Amino acid sequence: MIVGIMILDLHANSTHSLKEKRQIVSSIKEKLKNKFNISLVESDYQDLWQKIQLSIAMVSNSRVIVEKAFGQIEDFIFLNYPVQLVAVNKEYI
Repeated sequence: MIVGIMILDLHANSTHSLKEKRQIVSSIKEKLKNKFNISLVESDYQDLWQKIQLSIAMVSNSRVIVEKAFGQIEDFIFLNYPVQLVAVNKEYI
């Protein structure tokens, strides 16, 4: 069994308030949880209105499946939301 953990640090240029940021984060969380079988939480920067950190965990019997899903998750976020990638960390246990 493989546990994959991905931490995304994002920057949202278009947000001008915490309310706008929370709308984006809520939408990302809802859509990703519905589309992929993952656990997701906003893990840092809750008080900063342009920085977002998302921690995503996924369990599978194959590392290839987890890597593919993480790639699809990144693509989905960047195609559908006004955010830029600052850093990404991936771990496989």
